[in-house]
Amino acid sequence: MGLLWTNCTFFLACCSLVFGSPNRCDEVRKVFQLRQIGPNQLLPLSPRPGSDLQVCMSKNLTCCTKKMEEKYQVAARRDIQNLLQTSSSSLKFLISRNVAAFQDTFEVLLQQAENHTNVILTESYRSMADQAVGPVQELFTDISLFLLGSELNVDDLVQRFFDSLFPLVYNRLVNPGLSNMSPGYAECVRSSSRDVRPFGAAPGLLAEQIARSGFSGKLLLQALHLGIEVINTTDHLQLSRECRRALLKMHYCPHCQGLTQSKPCMGYCLNVMRGCLASMAEIDAHWRDFVSSLESLSARMQGPQDLEQVLLGVHTLIHDAVGHAQKNGPRLSAQVHKLCGPPSRKPAQSVSIQDSSSRESIPLKALIRVSGDSLVARRRDFLNSLRLYRTYYGGLADQLCVSELASGDGMSCWNGTDIVKSYTLRVVGNGIKAQSVNPEVKVKGADPVINQIIDKLKHINQLLQGKSIPKLGSLDQIETGSGDAEARYSGDCDDEDGCAGSGGGESKRKVPRVSKLSPDVTGDHKHHHHHYYPPAEDSEVKDSSRSLGLTGAIWVLILPCLHLLLAL
Repeated sequence: MGLLWTNCTFFLACCSLVFGSPNRCDEVRKVFQLRQIGPNQLLPLSPRPGSDLQVCMSKNLTCCTKKMEEKYQVAARRDIQNLLQTSSSSLKFLISRNVAAFQDTFEVLLQQAENHTNVILTESYRSMADQAVGPVQELFTDISLFLLGSELNVDDLVQRFFDSLFPLVYNRLVNPGLSNMSPGYAECVRSSSRDVRPFGAAPGLLAEQIARSGFSGKLLLQALHLGIEVINTTDHLQLSRECRRALLKMHYCPHCQGLTQSKPCMGYCLNVMRGCLASMAEIDAHWRDFVSSLESLSARMQGPQDLEQVLLGVHTLIHDAVGHAQKNGPRLSAQVHKLCGPPSRKPAQSVSIQDSSSRESIPLKALIRVSGDSLVARRRDFLNSLRLYRTYYGGLADQLCVSELASGDGMSCWNGTDIVKSYTLRVVGNGIKAQSVNPEVKVKGADPVINQIIDKLKHINQLLQGKSIPKLGSLDQIETGSGDAEARYSGDCDDEDGCAGSGGGESKRKVPRVSKLSPDVTGDHKHHHHHYYPPAEDSEVKDSSRSLGLTGAIWVLILPCLHLLLAL
């Protein structure tokens, strides 16, 4: 009896040290409430057997219930998606900011080119300059729409401009001195433009220059929109059921044992995160190609493909085209007379004097050009910054563990079951193939949504490298930046996904479009060296002083003590 009483006294003292106050799950309750994981009513008042738990199972007593476990799993998924969005925020901001900057630069260049064209026409061909303002504006509006994504035919939009210009040139410069042509005759002259070719090779040359340089500029913008789409997709990656359970086990199962301050071992964290992000790691090679392919495109954007040079040279081409028509006036008059007959005009009413006086009052804007390398410098600065992120997807799992999730070297850590000195299981590599031997997460295969993104990256990379050239000026084979393409989630669907009552339908999502500057992406991206952590030594030292529960054997020994106390 004396020995039994001594043992009872010892074990009751242990209970007091482990559980502390009568409210034995206070610390768990505090963290549960602080992180807004769920209502506190879900927590038991004291440790209990966890036979109903599915993931955080333990022989020890636990402060968790099945409902708490479900809330913890939702919280673990939310936490990792928040980390993904935070880690990509500076990359996303870099691309979004430069999409907006390139679009703004294009618009500035187009406005400058339009102003230059109007000025040169006013200086050289005053009698028709005012009436040419409308066709000139329409030309640059069409070019702007083409650059910013519309699938316009460049040959058509350029020819439409010169068709509109020909009646003005014919009436004011080829056959000047009379009043305006009648609308019907002007339409006939306009229609004859493609037959008489009054502007020589200028329309074809201008269309070719705009198509070549515009295709490069348009491809650059479309590639950046795809970059944003890739980030949006991976930010909202649908995690498989196996991954969600592994995240729960890594993040919150220690809470069930009262270990609210514990962190996972580095090797353990790498296995879990490399398993969960295995599909994302498959993007790595294609993302690297994407960055280098953008550099390849930028290097080719010179000469005939230099959009800035082409746009700011449009006024010279148009000036020379009008001069060519004026020089060939007699031939054009004969051809138009043959096609349209004699001109139908109203009597002259001192038009030339009025025109002259009205032109004199028009202030001419100086042909001031911004820095000749403005677009080139912007591309160069952007690519220098983007180059820092070329390994982003290959090292993401490692970065999250090193900078955010795992315990530091030499510190006691959580291995999924206990607090230990080191993680002793094998640490796998990145990517789908490496996960076949992952001891923590079973990976069934590649995520189909990620596969779609990879296919788009492959295609845009071929275009950026000049290996696959569609019809000049057309990019309709790529759907990027629309943000409304629905794709089926991978992974299993259960009640916590909100799939209950769906009638067995597919779980789908939308990737939101990010255009120009995205207000929700701020902050600087932290760069970390990515380490590989080899398997640890065989020793597995448990830190029992930090464990809340009692082993089954201890519980069996305490029962006689309780009976003895009741008997007394």
